[in-house]
Amino acid sequence: MLRMVVLASGRGSNLLAILKAIESGRLSGQVAAVISDREDAKALDHARARQIPALWVNPKLGDGKAGYEQRLLAAVSACQPDCIVLAGYMRILGSQFVHEAGVPIFNIHPALLPAFPGLHAQAQAVEYGVRYSGCTVHFVDEGVDTGPIIDQAVVRVLPEDTQETLSARILAEEHKLYAQVLELYSQGRIRREGRRVTIL
Repeated sequence: MLRMVVLASGRGSNLLAILKAIESGRLSGQVAAVISDREDAKALDHARARQIPALWVNPKLGDGKAGYEQRLLAAVSACQPDCIVLAGYMRILGSQFVHEAGVPIFNIHPALLPAFPGLHAQAQAVEYGVRYSGCTVHFVDEGVDTGPIIDQAVVRVLPEDTQETLSARILAEEHKLYAQVLELYSQGRIRREGRRVTIL
């Protein structure tokens, strides 16, 4: 059973999808803790409702990014996870955290990387006029949405789409894809060699 720590900053819709996948038996895993950089994050409420440890690590204690990430790393490490799952976590993890975590870090992005990294990916897709967008699950490295790609789901961009309508359809695919990838990882079916990721 895959033991996960989830980092989240907001409403926690991807966290909730992961929890529902576990509850339905589609994901052989356990969320050991949910940790947020925001005290009022809805994701923490989802965890508390299921008696999952819900932790707030305050990023504004005056010790800077390095100090915050050391406290975050200590909180994560205490849970002894098999992996770290970013679910709407809105901070860029520094290279020291990524290297010292000691376990894979997963993230999901609402675009077909390497296109449209960073914030407002759905708006970028609409404005650019692409015919297809989607979402990408990738390993986290020191860059912004630059880690090795694990899997993607494609969503057609319709002529009448706005950022909001496209975001909603992509989010539905995120909820399915993330749990699928984590289940593949729990089964030992994901192999990584440099930037190349193979699903067995």
